[in-house]
Amino acid sequence: MRKRRALVLRTESAGHPFRRSLPPHVLVMPRHDPPVKGDESDWKLFGLSFAAFFTAFYSFIA
Repeated sequence: MRKRRALVLRTESAGHPFRRSLPPHVLVMPRHDPPVKGDESDWKLFGLSFAAFFTAFYSFIA
């Protein structure tokens, strides 16, 4: 006979004794906010990295 288990472990049923000793608010995962739509920091970082690589590569060839 198979034993049925819950998919999510609760604080009381956490497997490790140290996790069982922690208060419940410590085990809650932090919520991440979605990125802001107007945030272009990824594109700026890409452009800066591309320019730096191109400059370094071109200076080695010249």
